[in-house]
Amino acid sequence: MKPTSERFDFFIKYFDYTRQKHIFAPSFGKRSNDMAKVCQITGKRTRVGNNVSHANNKTKRKFFPNLQKKKFFLPSTGEWVTLKISTSALRTINKNGVEATIRKAYEKGTLSF
Repeated sequence: MKPTSERFDFFIKYFDYTRQKHIFAPSFGKRSNDMAKVCQITGKRTRVGNNVSHANNKTKRKFFPNLQKKKFFLPSTGEWVTLKISTSALRTINKNGVEATIRKAYEKGTLSF
C-alpha cells in the first residue's frame, strides 16, 4: 500500500525563470516503477567502480549482479514462488534446496520480498 504523500511524486516541479511560474511535468513513473537490481536471497546489489583506460583515465561505471527470474515450488505450502536471484544463489539452491536456502537467508537477514 502506497502512502498518500507518494501520489505527489508523479509530478516534478520545475521553475520557469522567464515566466516566473511553476510548470508541472509528469515523471511517467520513472522513480516509482523501477525494480531494484538486488538478489532476494543473497542481497547482492549493483556495485560502483571505474573504467580504467590505457592512459589511466578513470570514468565511473557500474557492475551489475547476474540476476535471473526463477520460479520455485515449495513442497511444504504446495505453491510456486517467483524469485529474482543471482546465479550464485541459484547454485546454492540447487545444492541445499529452496526451503533450506530461504530459511537461512531469513535468519541471516538478507531475504527480501
